[in-house]
Amino acid sequence: MITLQIGLIGDYSAEVTAHIAIPKALAIAAKDTGVKIELTWLATEGIAQNIAQLSFFDALWCVPASPYASIDGALSAIQFAREQGCPFLGTCGGFQHTLIEYVRNALGYAMADHAESNPTTTMPLIAPLSCSLVEAKGTIKLKEGSRISHIYGKDEIIEQYHCNFGFNSRYQTLLETGEMKVTGVDVEGEPRVVEIVRHPFFIATLFQPERSALTGISHPLIRAYVQAALLLTDKRSRKLFEPSP
Repeated sequence: MITLQIGLIGDYSAEVTAHIAIPKALAIAAKDTGVKIELTWLATEGIAQNIAQLSFFDALWCVPASPYASIDGALSAIQFAREQGCPFLGTCGGFQHTLIEYVRNALGYAMADHAESNPTTTMPLIAPLSCSLVEAKGTIKLKEGSRISHIYGKDEIIEQYHCNFGFNSRYQTLLETGEMKVTGVDVEGEPRVVEIVRHPFFIATLFQPERSALTGISHPLIRAYVQAALLLTDKRSRKLFEPSP
Protein backbone atom coordinates (compact mmCIF):
# COMPACT_ATOMS: atom_id res chain seq x y z
CA MET A 1 0.00 0.00 0.00
CA ILE A 2 1.28 3.44 -0.93
CA THR A 3 1.89 5.84 1.96
CA LEU A 4 1.28 9.55 1.38
CA GLN A 5 2.99 12.17 3.52
CA ILE A 6 0.74 15.17 4.08
CA GLY A 7 1.87 18.31 5.90
CA LEU A 8 -0.72 20.33 7.80
CA ILE A 9 0.28 24.00 7.92
CA GLY A 10 -1.04 25.55 11.12
CA ASP A 11 -0.68 25.72 14.87
CA TYR A 12 -2.46 22.69 16.30
CA SER A 13 -5.02 23.11 19.04
CA ALA A 14 -7.27 20.38 20.41
CA GLU A 15 -9.88 23.10 21.00
CA VAL A 16 -10.26 23.81 17.27
CA THR A 17 -13.00 21.67 15.72
CA ALA A 18 -11.36 21.72 12.28
CA HIS A 19 -8.10 20.41 13.73
CA ILE A 20 -9.98 17.40 15.12
CA ALA A 21 -11.92 16.91 11.88
CA ILE A 22 -9.05 17.07 9.38
CA PRO A 23 -7.29 13.81 10.40
CA LYS A 24 -10.69 12.07 10.35
CA ALA A 25 -11.49 13.48 6.90
CA LEU A 26 -8.15 12.36 5.52
CA ALA A 27 -8.56 8.89 7.04
CA ILE A 28 -11.90 8.53 5.25
CA ALA A 29 -10.36 9.73 1.98
CA ALA A 30 -7.42 7.35 2.43
CA LYS A 31 -9.79 4.42 2.80
CA ASP A 32 -11.70 5.52 -0.30
CA THR A 33 -8.54 5.72 -2.40
CA GLY A 34 -6.73 2.69 -1.00
CA VAL A 35 -3.72 4.49 0.44
CA LYS A 36 -2.18 5.09 3.84
CA ILE A 37 -1.73 8.68 4.99
CA GLU A 38 0.80 9.91 7.51
CA LEU A 39 0.17 13.42 8.83
CA THR A 40 2.66 15.94 10.15
CA TRP A 41 1.54 19.14 11.84
CA LEU A 42 3.81 21.99 10.75
CA ALA A 43 3.78 24.80 13.29
CA THR A 44 4.03 28.06 11.37
CA GLU A 45 6.97 29.36 13.37
CA GLY A 46 10.16 28.08 11.76
CA ILE A 47 8.73 27.11 8.35
CA ALA A 48 10.19 30.15 6.60
CA GLN A 49 13.65 29.26 7.93
CA ASN A 50 13.42 25.63 6.81
CA ILE A 51 11.53 25.57 3.52
CA ALA A 52 13.52 22.54 2.35
CA GLN A 53 11.55 20.34 4.77
CA LEU A 54 8.44 20.84 2.64
CA SER A 55 9.95 18.78 -0.18
CA PHE A 56 9.34 15.69 1.95
CA PHE A 57 5.56 15.98 1.60
CA ASP A 58 3.31 14.67 -1.14
CA ALA A 59 0.71 17.36 -0.38
CA LEU A 60 0.19 20.36 1.88
CA TRP A 61 -2.96 21.68 3.58
CA CYS A 62 -3.15 25.13 5.15
CA VAL A 63 -5.65 24.62 7.95
CA PRO A 64 -8.10 26.89 9.82
CA ALA A 65 -7.50 28.80 13.05
CA SER A 66 -5.68 31.96 12.13
CA PRO A 67 -4.14 34.32 13.02
CA TYR A 68 -1.19 31.95 12.87
CA ALA A 69 1.79 32.22 15.19
CA SER A 70 3.81 33.20 12.12
CA ILE A 71 2.07 34.59 9.04
CA ASP A 72 5.43 34.48 7.23
CA GLY A 73 5.69 30.76 7.90
CA ALA A 74 2.21 30.08 6.54
CA LEU A 75 2.75 32.24 3.47
CA SER A 76 6.13 30.62 2.75
CA ALA A 77 4.56 27.16 2.77
CA ILE A 78 1.71 28.26 0.49
CA GLN A 79 4.18 29.86 -1.90
CA PHE A 80 6.21 26.64 -1.98
CA ALA A 81 3.13 24.61 -2.88
CA ARG A 82 2.06 27.08 -5.55
CA GLU A 83 5.46 27.36 -7.21
CA GLN A 84 6.60 23.75 -6.87
CA GLY A 85 3.43 22.04 -8.06
CA CYS A 86 2.75 20.38 -4.71
CA PRO A 87 -0.95 19.44 -4.30
CA PHE A 88 -2.46 22.04 -2.00
CA LEU A 89 -5.69 22.63 -0.14
CA GLY A 90 -6.46 25.69 1.96
CA THR A 91 -9.58 25.96 4.10
CA CYS A 92 -10.99 28.91 6.06
CA GLY A 93 -7.86 30.69 7.36
CA GLY A 94 -5.97 28.75 4.71
CA PHE A 95 -8.18 30.33 2.03
CA GLN A 96 -7.55 33.79 3.44
CA HIS A 97 -3.78 33.37 3.51
CA THR A 98 -3.71 31.71 0.09
CA LEU A 99 -5.11 34.95 -1.32
CA ILE A 100 -2.60 37.06 0.59
CA GLU A 101 0.32 34.94 -0.64
CA TYR A 102 -0.81 35.10 -4.25
CA VAL A 103 -1.51 38.84 -4.29
CA ARG A 104 1.78 39.58 -2.55
CA ASN A 105 4.13 37.24 -4.38
CA ALA A 106 2.51 36.58 -7.75
CA LEU A 107 0.91 39.98 -8.35
CA GLY A 108 3.48 42.11 -6.52
CA TYR A 109 1.29 43.86 -3.92
CA ALA A 110 3.60 43.46 -0.92
CA MET A 111 1.29 45.48 1.31
CA ALA A 112 -1.64 43.05 0.96
CA ASP A 113 -2.56 41.86 4.45
CA HIS A 114 -5.13 40.49 6.88
CA ALA A 115 -7.20 43.01 8.84
CA GLU A 116 -7.36 40.69 11.84
CA SER A 117 -3.62 40.37 12.33
CA ASN A 118 -2.82 43.86 10.98
CA PRO A 119 -5.78 46.21 11.61
CA THR A 120 -3.84 49.25 10.32
CA THR A 121 -2.92 47.73 6.95
CA THR A 122 -3.30 50.02 3.95
CA MET A 123 -4.47 47.06 1.83
CA PRO A 124 -6.93 44.92 3.83
CA LEU A 125 -7.19 42.10 1.30
CA ILE A 126 -8.88 40.01 4.00
CA ALA A 127 -11.48 42.03 5.90
CA PRO A 128 -14.36 41.43 8.33
CA LEU A 129 -17.41 39.84 6.75
CA SER A 130 -20.57 41.93 6.70
CA CYS A 131 -22.31 38.99 8.40
CA SER A 132 -20.50 36.46 10.57
CA LEU A 133 -20.27 32.93 9.17
CA VAL A 134 -19.39 31.26 12.46
CA GLU A 135 -21.19 27.87 12.51
CA ALA A 136 -23.18 28.92 9.44
CA LYS A 137 -24.09 27.00 6.31
CA GLY A 138 -24.41 28.61 2.91
CA THR A 139 -24.99 27.99 -0.77
CA ILE A 140 -22.00 28.28 -3.10
CA LYS A 141 -22.37 28.56 -6.87
CA LEU A 142 -19.49 26.92 -8.73
CA LYS A 143 -18.11 28.21 -12.01
CA GLU A 144 -18.97 26.03 -14.96
CA GLY A 145 -15.95 24.13 -16.26
CA SER A 146 -13.87 24.73 -13.11
CA ARG A 147 -11.97 21.96 -11.40
CA ILE A 148 -14.08 22.23 -8.29
CA SER A 149 -17.34 21.94 -10.25
CA HIS A 150 -15.94 18.81 -11.89
CA ILE A 151 -15.01 17.40 -8.47
CA TYR A 152 -18.51 17.93 -7.08
CA GLY A 153 -20.24 17.04 -10.32
CA LYS A 154 -22.66 19.95 -9.94
CA ASP A 155 -22.72 23.72 -10.02
CA GLU A 156 -24.32 24.48 -6.65
CA ILE A 157 -23.35 23.16 -3.22
CA ILE A 158 -24.09 23.81 0.45
CA GLU A 159 -21.15 23.90 2.86
CA GLN A 160 -20.37 24.88 6.45
CA TYR A 161 -18.30 27.86 7.59
CA HIS A 162 -16.65 29.00 10.80
CA CYS A 163 -15.23 32.44 10.10
CA ASN A 164 -15.59 36.17 10.55
CA PHE A 165 -13.21 37.28 7.78
CA GLY A 166 -13.22 36.90 4.01
CA PHE A 167 -11.87 38.29 0.76
CA ASN A 168 -12.40 42.04 0.45
CA SER A 169 -14.49 42.41 -2.72
CA ARG A 170 -12.87 45.82 -3.28
CA TYR A 171 -9.89 43.89 -4.66
CA GLN A 172 -11.74 41.26 -6.69
CA THR A 173 -10.52 42.70 -10.01
CA LEU A 174 -6.99 41.56 -9.05
CA LEU A 175 -8.08 37.99 -9.75
CA GLU A 176 -9.45 38.66 -13.22
CA THR A 177 -6.22 38.42 -15.22
CA GLY A 178 -3.80 36.14 -13.35
CA GLU A 179 -3.62 32.37 -12.90
CA MET A 180 -5.70 32.31 -9.74
CA LYS A 181 -9.42 32.42 -10.45
CA VAL A 182 -12.54 32.75 -8.32
CA THR A 183 -14.48 29.56 -9.06
CA GLY A 184 -17.08 29.64 -6.31
CA VAL A 185 -19.21 32.48 -4.96
CA ASP A 186 -22.03 32.80 -2.46
CA VAL A 187 -25.53 33.92 -3.42
CA GLU A 188 -24.40 37.56 -3.26
CA GLY A 189 -21.39 36.95 -5.50
CA GLU A 190 -18.78 37.04 -2.74
CA PRO A 191 -15.71 34.80 -3.41
CA ARG A 192 -15.77 31.52 -1.53
CA VAL A 193 -13.48 29.32 -3.70
CA VAL A 194 -10.30 30.06 -5.64
CA GLU A 195 -8.14 27.73 -7.71
CA ILE A 196 -5.18 27.69 -10.06
CA VAL A 197 -5.94 25.69 -13.20
CA ARG A 198 -2.36 25.13 -14.37
CA HIS A 199 -1.35 23.26 -11.23
CA PRO A 200 -1.66 19.59 -10.26
CA PHE A 201 -4.10 20.61 -7.52
CA PHE A 202 -4.43 24.04 -5.92
CA ILE A 203 -7.79 24.90 -4.38
CA ALA A 204 -8.73 27.04 -1.40
CA THR A 205 -12.18 27.44 0.17
CA LEU A 206 -13.53 29.78 2.80
CA PHE A 207 -15.79 26.95 3.95
CA GLN A 208 -14.55 23.92 5.91
CA PRO A 209 -15.15 20.67 3.98
CA GLU A 210 -13.32 18.73 6.69
CA ARG A 211 -16.32 19.08 9.01
CA SER A 212 -18.11 16.44 6.94
CA ALA A 213 -15.91 13.85 8.66
CA LEU A 214 -17.52 14.56 12.02
CA THR A 215 -20.58 12.72 10.73
CA GLY A 216 -18.56 10.08 8.88
CA ILE A 217 -19.18 11.49 5.40
CA SER A 218 -16.64 11.11 2.61
CA HIS A 219 -16.10 14.55 1.09
CA PRO A 220 -15.50 14.79 -2.69
CA LEU A 221 -13.06 17.70 -2.42
CA ILE A 222 -10.85 15.99 0.15
CA ARG A 223 -10.98 12.73 -1.79
CA ALA A 224 -9.90 14.57 -4.96
CA TYR A 225 -7.06 16.22 -3.03
CA VAL A 226 -5.76 12.83 -1.86
CA GLN A 227 -6.10 11.42 -5.37
CA ALA A 228 -4.01 14.31 -6.72
CA ALA A 229 -1.32 13.60 -4.14
CA LEU A 230 -1.35 9.94 -5.13
CA LEU A 231 -0.69 10.86 -8.76
CA LEU A 232 2.40 12.78 -7.69
CA THR A 233 3.94 10.38 -5.20
CA ASP A 234 6.98 10.21 -7.44
CA LYS A 235 8.26 13.69 -6.74
CA ARG A 236 10.31 13.68 -9.91
CA SER A 237 7.04 14.05 -11.84
CA ARG A 238 6.75 17.58 -10.44
CA LYS A 239 9.43 18.59 -12.94
CA LEU A 240 6.72 18.25 -15.57
CA PHE A 241 4.91 21.20 -13.98
CA GLU A 242 6.04 24.49 -15.49
CA PRO A 243 4.49 27.54 -13.82
CA SER A 244 3.76 30.53 -16.02
CA PRO A 245 6.31 33.37 -15.83
